[in-house]
Formats: sequence, structure tokens, C-alpha cells
Amino acid sequence: MKPAPFQYLRPATVAEALEQLASYPDAKVMAGGQSLMALMNLRLARPGVIVDIGRLDELRRIFDDTEDLILGALVTHRTVETDPLIAARAPLLADAARYIGHVGIRNRGTIGGSVAHADPAAEMPLSTLVLDATFHVESATRGRRQVRAEDMFVSYFTSALEPDELITWVSIPAARYGQGWGFVEYAHQHGDYGLAGAGAVLGLDADGRICELRCAVLSAADRPLLFVGDDAVGERPSARLWETLASRWARSTDPSSDDPDYSRQLCETALFEALTEATRRVGERQERVDAYR
Repeated sequence: MKPAPFQYLRPATVAEALEQLASYPDAKVMAGGQSLMALMNLRLARPGVIVDIGRLDELRRIFDDTEDLILGALVTHRTVETDPLIAARAPLLADAARYIGHVGIRNRGTIGGSVAHADPAAEMPLSTLVLDATFHVESATRGRRQVRAEDMFVSYFTSALEPDELITWVSIPAARYGQGWGFVEYAHQHGDYGLAGAGAVLGLDADGRICELRCAVLSAADRPLLFVGDDAVGERPSARLWETLASRWARSTDPSSDDPDYSRQLCETALFEALTEATRRVGERQERVDAYR
């Protein structure tokens, strides 16, 4: 299949890209093109104008701020997977990137493009949701605004972005000492869409009690679903606690698969395993930072 005819624009700066998006209401942004081009080739998407932002190298940078790790929207999945700074400061993000397609796809696909595409089965939306990321969004007419990950994903392939808006930067709170993470995904084979998956971030205080717990699941609803374990704060991690939470959270999902009960069972298992992994890794984060330094 070939895409329907379209006008192709390739801006050289962010400002130029924003002006083009403001000038063409039916324009679609292409970053890595790994999702959009497939839809266009099948004629499931027929944009009249494509704004290819692949030349905007300024959005490929990575900054290590005091509290946050800041990634340009065009940082590729392969960079997320392999960059030692990302592995030290946002290890869940790096771990999740390994599950995205194959190396060729990860070499071109970008974090900003994945978030804007808002696929409920994708790894980057789930990971940014668990990590409480903030997206910096720009428009030529409305200026700049910040969108939290909890507000970004609306429904199937629908984000909170307006047609003329562009994600430019992603701020991710850096991992802290006493914090562990886990990411689990099930697919027919590596590189396929995830049938179920879960990510978790667990924080323990000096007494070994839970002070922070955030989990999210993919392929379980029309968007990635977030679960915050406020009722677990003050408890000690245990297999029984994880089983209880995983079961309760999985029951609240709404998968669109042919066998929703099976999908919920996979989701429950993924949640339990992600929480177990997070427990094991508490304390490991400091060793990774020390090794990096």
C-alpha cells in the first residue's frame, strides 16, 4: 500500500515547525515515522500535510537537572535504552525501551512521537505515567504550557495535544535512593504489541516501609492506566500485599481483547511481577548512580 497524496514540509527550527502547524490545521507531525507512516500506508490516516521534525537536532539533547532528567522530544528509543545517564537517572524508562519493536524501529522511533501517538499498548506512555513525567508543549499561537502524564492520554490514539501543538521536552523526576522499579511485558514474541504489561515504582523509607507506590498497565483500557498505592503507605512490602493490590487493580481494567478475563489475568500477573521486581531493586539505584559517577 502507498499513502494518499500529501504535502511534505521539513522545518529547520522549532519556531518554523510551530508556524507550519499553525498554518495548516490538518497537518500531522512526523518524528521517527514508525507509527504514522504505517497508518498512512494502510490509508487509515490521510493527513493533507506532513510536518517532518526530524531535522530539529535541538530536540535530541538530554539534560541532567538537579531534580529532573530532561529529554528532548526527538530522543530515540534506542538512546533511551542505551544511554548511561538515562539508565542511572530513569532506569524504568531505559528498561521499558528494550521492549519496543526491534532495533531498527528503536533507532528511529522517538519518545515524543510515542507519547503524542498515545497508543494504549505502547511502552513510553506507560513509563512516563508511572514516573510522573511532565511534557513541555508549545504552540505558535498559544505559547507554552506543561501537561502532566496523568492528563496527556485521553483515549485510543488520542492525547491532550491541540492540532497546532508540539511536544518539545519531557521532564522526568530522577530516581532516588530507596526507590526501586520494575517493568514486565507479555507478547507473542519480542517486538510484537504487548498483550499485557505493567510498570512500577516503589519507594521505601528508612524503616523499610512503603512511602511511595505508583503502577501503570498497558493494553488494559483505551489508555495506559495509573494506580497509586496510597492505601499501602506505611505497610511493609510482601508477596501477600502485592497479590492483593495486583488482583484489585487488574479487576478495574477494561481490556478490549476478545477474551477480557484472560487479559485481566495477564495484567494481574504483570503487576505482581513488576512489584516484585521493584522490591528487589530498592537500594540498587544508589549503586547504579555511584557506578556512573
